[in-house]
Amino acid sequence: MKKIVNLVILVPLAIVLIVLCVANRQSVLLALNPFRPDDPMLSVAAPFFVFLLLSFVFGVVVGGLAIWFSQAKYRKRARIEARSAVKWQGEADKQKKRADHMAAVATGLPQIPSKG
Repeated sequence: MKKIVNLVILVPLAIVLIVLCVANRQSVLLALNPFRPDDPMLSVAAPFFVFLLLSFVFGVVVGGLAIWFSQAKYRKRARIEARSAVKWQGEADKQKKRADHMAAVATGLPQIPSKG
């Protein structure tokens, strides 16, 4: 299934990004000062594809963070349920040992020493 996702989605996306990078190699100036665009302290000159790729990476990171924070309640609930499952499993193991011990005492069989 993962190979199908790679072939159907990621390979065409990579091809489109490569084509955009090759087609947009000219240098552009990104000015961060709207009042003085020629200010060298707040401007960056780079090939246009660098800005395209950075915006793509920025979008992926922001989207991943948004998903991560939106699913926090589900991860918290899963941790709580896992702790509860471990607790109840330990309780069930203790009760099983106790029942085995009581059955051995009732039948008069020799007891096997238990660990713990």
